[in-house]
Amino acid sequence: MSRKNHRVAVLVLEGAKPLDVGIPAQVFASRPSMPYEVRVCGAAPGLVTGGDGLSYHVAEGPEAFERADTVFIPGYREPATTEPPAAVVRALMAAHERGTRLAAISTGAFALAATGLLDGKRATTHWHYTKALAAKHPLVRVDENVLFVDEGDVLTSAGAASGIDLCLHLVRRDHGVGLSNHVARRLVAAPYRSGGQAQYVPRSVPEPLGDLFASTREWALAHLSERLTLETLARHARVSARTFSRRFVEDTGYTPMQWVLRARVDLARELLERTDLGVEQIADRVGLGTGANLRLHFQRILGTSPTEYRHTFSA
Repeated sequence: MSRKNHRVAVLVLEGAKPLDVGIPAQVFASRPSMPYEVRVCGAAPGLVTGGDGLSYHVAEGPEAFERADTVFIPGYREPATTEPPAAVVRALMAAHERGTRLAAISTGAFALAATGLLDGKRATTHWHYTKALAAKHPLVRVDENVLFVDEGDVLTSAGAASGIDLCLHLVRRDHGVGLSNHVARRLVAAPYRSGGQAQYVPRSVPEPLGDLFASTREWALAHLSERLTLETLARHARVSARTFSRRFVEDTGYTPMQWVLRARVDLARELLERTDLGVEQIADRVGLGTGANLRLHFQRILGTSPTEYRHTFSA
């Protein structure tokens, strides 16, 4: 299926955080394997003073939004006391009116909230600024304990690393799990984390246990066709089932068996996109047993059928 490249504009405001700017520019990088084009713009063409001692030279102002399908607003310094330029706010509102998707990383949520487009909607930002966002924009339903929030045409994410999760989420939404996994491998990033996962664990987590859990998840992904239970996973991680279950939720935002189910559905999605295997064969290969079971979980998790998904996303 041929697709027109999706155009992404990355807005660089004064005090922009380098990592926040770099994440969407890197994820949606213009390259043969990616059906995206990226442009970087500012409030006006020219030099933009960024945060952390870096500056940016941008060739375009907000007029770049007129050709964008998605506009990213990276985080910037002093968001609680700094107002985004009025021209930028107007351009964001006009872009949204045209159907452009708007996505904020970290404190970029403040600029997005200044448009009023987050009023009455859930949103998040870096945990250090959630109270400031709620105080400055009281009509926004600020959720301080998630990695990202998808409200359809307006999206927000927490600190910089969660910007990767948001970008991968959008790739999955736009083009399916196969391309998202390809991008994750290129970035050496986790293929997916739950948007509802907590932003940070408020107590010390022993690093060796974290390593064991990562190893167990990797092992599980290689054994999805087999019978996987909580006890099986805990035994592989060499901890009790109770400890494994509690820590797994902290690490991923899912219970162990929710995570296994989603991993199985994701593998099924990739097989539907990239092979000609039948639904029954795929169900068996991913450990869901029958085509009926696969269809049930597809409908519950994705709101569609395997056949419709294949029609939409297969190459």
